[in-house]
Amino acid sequence: MPFPSATFAVWGSAWLHGAAAPDDTLDALAVWAELHEVVADDEGTATALELPAKDERAGQMAALLAALRKAGATTAHLVIPVPGDVRGLGGSTRLASAAVDAGQAVVVPDAGVGIVPENVADGVIRWTVYDLPTPTPAEHTPLGEADHNLSTAMREAAGTLASLDLTSNRPGVRHEIKERVAASARARWPVGMPQKALRVLQRAAEVSAILEVAAEDDPGGALSSSAALRRSEALRPLSDAVRLARCAAVDEAVRVLSDHAGRH
Repeated sequence: MPFPSATFAVWGSAWLHGAAAPDDTLDALAVWAELHEVVADDEGTATALELPAKDERAGQMAALLAALRKAGATTAHLVIPVPGDVRGLGGSTRLASAAVDAGQAVVVPDAGVGIVPENVADGVIRWTVYDLPTPTPAEHTPLGEADHNLSTAMREAAGTLASLDLTSNRPGVRHEIKERVAASARARWPVGMPQKALRVLQRAAEVSAILEVAAEDDPGGALSSSAALRRSEALRPLSDAVRLARCAAVDEAVRVLSDHAGRH
């Protein structure tokens, strides 16, 4: 799945600060799916936010945004967890498990919740709201540092990527990478979105597309398990740098848009 969580974090934060209209926020999310459903993971969260529970008819995104504002939310953060690294998810096993499966989550610390999107049908994303028992401040990485780390990881992984020789392994690989990048490029952003954050998100999308194809590539099953493991280990730092760059870019966008709203 591309990153509806990034769209939610940026637009949701902008809306909470009065820097985006609710209709524009919902339209931005519509890029990822025609229908967005909302449920709470447990009865306590459902009651606290006045949202439907899992076994009830799902609510709508507008109700979730209103519930977050009523709960005193001001800022949302993008989290991209992987097995073994679920920092930022407040120690919630249920939230962490769902977020790792989805590969993304939105954390709203001052509302005490984490939100995970899941494609449940063609054109339908269900957002499940989880309790965040011990909200912790998001780990902040300056955008410049994250961008530098991404560049460094790309240089260090260049030999490994070249050795994969993706273009000769199967036809249509270049087109496949281009399509994956285009999927991420569909995202819409609020007026005032910082250009550097956009550039970093674009670079991260391009590298991520290459990594995804590399991970799937095994011409004729010829790659031994040991070679596959070496390849995975060699590319892991680059994958981690992509995750860090995406989160840093979204955090920078949220900060800039929020600061701008505060001055007006």
